[in-house]
Amino acid sequence: MDWTAEIEAAAARIAGHVVRTPVMQSDTLWDRPVALKLEQTQHTGSFKARGAFNTLLAAKVPDAGIVAASGGNHGAAVAFAARRLGHRARIFVPEMAGPAKIALIERAGAALTVVPGEYADAAAMAARFRDEQGAIEVHPYDAPATVAGQGTLMLEWEDQGLDADTVLIAVGGGGLIAGAMAWTHGRKRIVAVEPMSCNALAAAMQAGKPVDVPVSGVAANALGARRIGSICFDLARAQDVQTVLVPDGAILEAQKSLWQAHRLLVEPAGATALAALQWGAYKPEPGERVAVLLCGGNIAPDPLS
Repeated sequence: MDWTAEIEAAAARIAGHVVRTPVMQSDTLWDRPVALKLEQTQHTGSFKARGAFNTLLAAKVPDAGIVAASGGNHGAAVAFAARRLGHRARIFVPEMAGPAKIALIERAGAALTVVPGEYADAAAMAARFRDEQGAIEVHPYDAPATVAGQGTLMLEWEDQGLDADTVLIAVGGGGLIAGAMAWTHGRKRIVAVEPMSCNALAAAMQAGKPVDVPVSGVAANALGARRIGSICFDLARAQDVQTVLVPDGAILEAQKSLWQAHRLLVEPAGATALAALQWGAYKPEPGERVAVLLCGGNIAPDPLS
């Protein structure tokens, strides 16, 4: 697949539908300056709107509408995009999505079903709905249109003057980091950061293939994929991407430091990449310029709900 062409087409397609999110440099979060991309300021509070809009704008949506399974952020993005484009949407989320993200989906206007269990259980019900009703499914991470949409983030960041050797990105199912890898083609070092308690990419890289992993922890409702997507795995293996793991405590400390230093309110998943720097899971070389992607801001409980 010509990912460069796909991502450029996606960027043109979703222009005017998504936010061009700001960037900044911090001199206080770590012992060297760190470039930040504030994607928590995207529609519905995460990067997921990019893939959702790209998928729906590129497809013919049937009368049965749209269906998606989500840990929360993807469902909110699909619901938002569907409403903006005039389509019906049905979203399936696991109980672990939490009240803040469930409320966000409800505010976006989609029909919502809360499923006992994990994301995989919600995904199974969404697939059954798709097959029975004839709806179009918007996959949260393992579909070319989703990956191309998420890849527009890195295209945009480079257009904003990203001057870094290394970019740290949190990983759940792998759609976001797959888009970054697909766009950069090795021009920058991409480091995958996962919680110790849900680490589907690291497990896959060690096993040589995608495998199921247990899911738990403070970031599980955003990064809690049981198995890494095949698109992400293939790109990561081809580019020999480094994976690092961080504990829940380091994620929470990174989340706290973003608020205290810059009044940036992010969810645990949004702070996971920064935690790799602050905790020392990733140790840059002297002079290495580092950037961190803040991917989501749907904190629970929502302090202003």
